[in-house]
Amino acid sequence: MSLFERYLSLWVALCIIVGISLGHLSPSAFATIAALEVANVNLVVALLIWLMIVPMLLRVDFGALHGLRRHWRGIGVTLVVNWAIKPFSMALLGTVFLGWLFAPWLPDGAATSYIAGLILLAAAPCTAMVFVWSNLVDGDPNYTLSQVALNDLIMVFAFAPLVGLLLGVAAITVPWDTLALSVGLYIVVPVLFAQLLRRALLRGGETRLQRILSALGPVSLSSLLLTLVLLFGFQGEQIVRQPLVIALIAVPILFQVYLNAGIAYWLSRRLGVAWCVAGPSALIGASNFFELAVAAAISLFGLSSGAALATVVGVLVEVPVMLSIVALVKRTRPWYEKAMTA
Repeated sequence: MSLFERYLSLWVALCIIVGISLGHLSPSAFATIAALEVANVNLVVALLIWLMIVPMLLRVDFGALHGLRRHWRGIGVTLVVNWAIKPFSMALLGTVFLGWLFAPWLPDGAATSYIAGLILLAAAPCTAMVFVWSNLVDGDPNYTLSQVALNDLIMVFAFAPLVGLLLGVAAITVPWDTLALSVGLYIVVPVLFAQLLRRALLRGGETRLQRILSALGPVSLSSLLLTLVLLFGFQGEQIVRQPLVIALIAVPILFQVYLNAGIAYWLSRRLGVAWCVAGPSALIGASNFFELAVAAAISLFGLSSGAALATVVGVLVEVPVMLSIVALVKRTRPWYEKAMTA
């Protein structure tokens, strides 16, 4: 894990300060950027998000899907958590906390938009950072790669229907044309482009691919941070007036992350999954593809929406929370493996 990745939450916090300051000092510049739209897609943000997503998708080898049989129990646990539990638990937690418990402290009518952002955050499993988390717990790299490849394949077909279902259940109007455009623009096309580019790079050997990936890593994270500057530039005034909102949005995210990591880890233990698979299974089950969530929230609800703000809070808490889960998984290894030998 690079120094840049380790302190991602710090960089996000700095982007919040920079974005709010620039938004207050130069609102006309942000208004000009906001006007650069085609079919509800902001061109500047779209470019930044592609620079975020494509380098991450380059790491995914769909050829790894042939190894699914080897780790079928671990794969099954993560699939259940990622697609049958996590999105629905987030919708429930968001409704309970933001729609009910915290409603008196939130702006009038804003809870629904925040819940939409949380749903988008939970509807897509992590694609890139999970390789970092898996490495930190000495996870089986073949399992991790197989699981990520399978999740990305499922996401191409399941993201839009799942988001549409949950937004509808949460009584949020679903702009289906914009949702379909977002799936095509930020999932289907980047996946195809990244796989074609990966094949081209591999003609020069695996070393060449790894060299390119190393070079693109900072580009991806820098694009994320620039996107956050834009988001907070648009939302700065609202945040300055109500900083408590950020903390309140973070509560259901924290509950959801620890809940799903715990379920994946417990199910793996009950099913006799090896610890080197159970560790990354818990981490894949807990983490989110926040880059896609940010992109979809901006496309569906706009740069200055509560949904976009909620996805950004997910970015803010991602690294410290996931590092805490890494620590828990490593500390409980003796307990986990004791059951395997009993």
